[in-house]
Amino acid sequence: MMSSIRRGPVKMQKMLIELMVLVGVIGLSYGAVQRPDYDDTPNPEFLNPSWMTSIPDDQPLSEVTMPGTHNTMALYGGVYAECQTWSLASQLRAGVRFLDVRVRHVKGNLTIHHGVSYQRAHFGHVLEGVADFLSEYPSETVLMRVKEEFSETYDIYGAVVDYIHRYAHWDLLWHSRLVPTMGEARGKLIVLQDFPGPDLGMRYGSLDIADDWRVPTLLHVEEKWQSIYEHLEAAPAGNKAQIFLTYSSGAGVFAYPRAVAQRVNTQLYDYLRAKTDLNQRLGIVCMDFPAAPIMQLIIDFQLRENAKRKQVFNAAPSKASLKYTISKLRREMIKHFTVNV
Repeated sequence: MMSSIRRGPVKMQKMLIELMVLVGVIGLSYGAVQRPDYDDTPNPEFLNPSWMTSIPDDQPLSEVTMPGTHNTMALYGGVYAECQTWSLASQLRAGVRFLDVRVRHVKGNLTIHHGVSYQRAHFGHVLEGVADFLSEYPSETVLMRVKEEFSETYDIYGAVVDYIHRYAHWDLLWHSRLVPTMGEARGKLIVLQDFPGPDLGMRYGSLDIADDWRVPTLLHVEEKWQSIYEHLEAAPAGNKAQIFLTYSSGAGVFAYPRAVAQRVNTQLYDYLRAKTDLNQRLGIVCMDFPAAPIMQLIIDFQLRENAKRKQVFNAAPSKASLKYTISKLRREMIKHFTVNV
């Protein structure tokens, strides 16, 4: 009788654990993983800090395909808060050109948050990081969405301006709502303003955005992927004067960011690799836990057309492309020998 009573709770506990694994509360693994599509290790597999050098000066930024990160500074706070593992400097040097920055506003102070989770940084650290990067790589540009989070003052404009003067400089910014050309954008921080007040740069709402971030459980990942797929398919034929922004990130009570990214990033990687026409604009592809190889795939969509035009004059591939190819061959060799041993 007693053993039967004991077995009841044990069986119930086992069923609960299985359900939690299914919906993503436990997820796939706590160990660091570095795959071609997903990377939650501390450092990128390879860097590509100056990939925008090859983009013609007269090309509108709205026609550039680039990788971005969702909740760029969300490195702390546990599985429900963490969206990245690379530092801001590492992300920029790996090729990220769109940053998603959330600030909490308290008495003029702007601390970085993801929800309730403080990210051990303030807005000045972000500005310093971007300014340092653009000083070292003036061929590049950085787009940065700025949004208030975990406070509801609806009045962060003055604090943002104050931080810009204190931690960067006014001329670092692109001061227009208009989409710049690549030549105009080089060396500039383009603020995508997601808060009220006078213009600091472009308005975030002027972009064509797909951000269906609610993924209640891992059973809803396919719905999330469908949203991503449809927006990426629409981007090449969409308004070329408008920047397209597609978020592949998602989360919910029973599907935390890491678990969603481990699944969605694989689908995104396969989708990009399967594309036969690489001369098309996809816009900004914004991810949680991106890996260097999937970022290279995104970057190469933009650069392949230019490379084809330049093949007659310069047949040498870029350093980053060579690193990506070597990395890919190494992984395939390891996989081959593992299967055949």
